[in-house]
Amino acid sequence: MTSYVYYTACTLDGFLADENDSLAWLLTQPIDDDGPFNIDELMAATGVIVMGATTYLWVVDHIAESGEPWPYGDYQTFVFTHRDVDVVAPSVTVLSGPPAEHRPKLEAAAGEKDVWVVGGGDLAAQFAEASMLDEMTVSYAPATAGSGRPLFPRAFGFELLETARNKAFLIGRYRVVGPRD
Repeated sequence: MTSYVYYTACTLDGFLADENDSLAWLLTQPIDDDGPFNIDELMAATGVIVMGATTYLWVVDHIAESGEPWPYGDYQTFVFTHRDVDVVAPSVTVLSGPPAEHRPKLEAAAGEKDVWVVGGGDLAAQFAEASMLDEMTVSYAPATAGSGRPLFPRAFGFELLETARNKAFLIGRYRVVGPRD
């Protein structure tokens, strides 16, 4: 059965990016590529990637500046947006509308694997509101942003399932319980 997993990193004060959409706080942190909750383990369980337009455009800008290839290779990537965005890889598909409207397509593309909700926080919350978010794994970096893009901008409850440390990061894996009143 397909699971939906929001796997991300944030600052100690709960921001994915600062007010200028910068990830400088993240990109300077030491991490063990073979340590707990590493990206290779996530990718081995992932069949499909979903992200919002802001995240997608950040990735596109980053690869344009660095000359790197599309970082998600051949993984089918769905970008949820109401904006017009350029498609930079054959594996990218642009979708509009709520996540529930696209559930059959996402799950068919994922096969027996998971859907990785890359971000942002608002898209993850939309998936949760549609009962399409099973788990959230957060790597907390030892930095604060003060303001910016929140980790999860809705009132939801979570159950802590597991913790680990990967060099600078404190990692928590949570089950999504549901909306809080």
